[in-house]
Amino acid sequence: MRVALNGLFLANPATGTGQYLRELVCTLEKISPDDEFVLIAPHADSTAPARVEIQPTHLPAANFAKLEFEQITFPRASKKFDLAHVPHFGSPLFPTRPTIVTIHDLIPIVLPAYRGSTAVRLYTRLASLAAQRACAVIADSYASARDIETHLCIPREKIHVVHLAADARFVPPSQSEAQRVRAKYSLSENFILYLGGFDVRKNVARVIETFGRLETADWSLVIAGRLPDTDTDFFPNPKRIAEKWGVLNRTRFIGFVAEQDKAALYAAARVFLYSSRYEGFGLPPLEAMACGTPVIVSNAASLPEVVGNAGILLDADDARGWVDALRDLLQNNARWNALRASGMQQAKKFSWERAARETLAVYRSVV
Repeated sequence: MRVALNGLFLANPATGTGQYLRELVCTLEKISPDDEFVLIAPHADSTAPARVEIQPTHLPAANFAKLEFEQITFPRASKKFDLAHVPHFGSPLFPTRPTIVTIHDLIPIVLPAYRGSTAVRLYTRLASLAAQRACAVIADSYASARDIETHLCIPREKIHVVHLAADARFVPPSQSEAQRVRAKYSLSENFILYLGGFDVRKNVARVIETFGRLETADWSLVIAGRLPDTDTDFFPNPKRIAEKWGVLNRTRFIGFVAEQDKAALYAAARVFLYSSRYEGFGLPPLEAMACGTPVIVSNAASLPEVVGNAGILLDADDARGWVDALRDLLQNNARWNALRASGMQQAKKFSWERAARETLAVYRSVV
């Protein structure tokens, strides 16, 4: 079987789609050596797996370059393959081969604040129509599958749930690695962590408010991730929120965290907080659990699937519940140890080998 994969996001490993694509093709070529996987990409990439061929293609320097690549360049290059896989919400409206599309989430459809300009809405409409024409759809979670069935009117039997996984590097670090990362980011001994984005969907205000209501000087809050350039309704400035709750002096904003530092950062934290209102999957809580850090997360969308009974799930708007849960984990060592152990076990249920095998089964079902 020869499979063409849309490699548009191959050069963007920091994005969720880029991570998914790279992890998937790396694992596919290991578990299925008799099949051929070729990335159709705008540029060659020396970091791609050795056995995964990359076919560089033209990407025009224009406003509609992404659209042209998805709708013209990729389907044209896919003609000589048995199957085409688009690993993001952007499959061709007129496919030349049996096509599978992975839809990670439907944020621009489900959340009004993310619907964007007229051009963005037209693109979303095009992507929706194209997804309806795909032979099969892969969703990251059952929550996303329900959204796809409801909002795109795609029959449930065409939707296949394939859970993502944390990268293999997310394990409790060695003592030397832990010390290196503590020194690099000047981390205190006792801190609570948030790592992620800052758009309004992420609900970082809940994390900061929870810390502010804790009313203790024994702990600090570490906020990791590139802060928004402006303070808007869509990108609320977390520094302003920390100042509002009187904890700006006890909140560390450490900015961008290198991928190789994340495992030790997670592991150094006492608790990881994640109050997002919508996720297609939700890798950060899974990564934290894999590193041995208990998590408190919102019970929205896919997050209950990821965390299961191995973390504390709360309504994103339950202010008192978040404070009580955090206080309990900071004071109750038995509870903390139990969640640490169950979280690590929960994380082991997800693997890229399993995801790749399930994806391969979807491939074989349409050729």
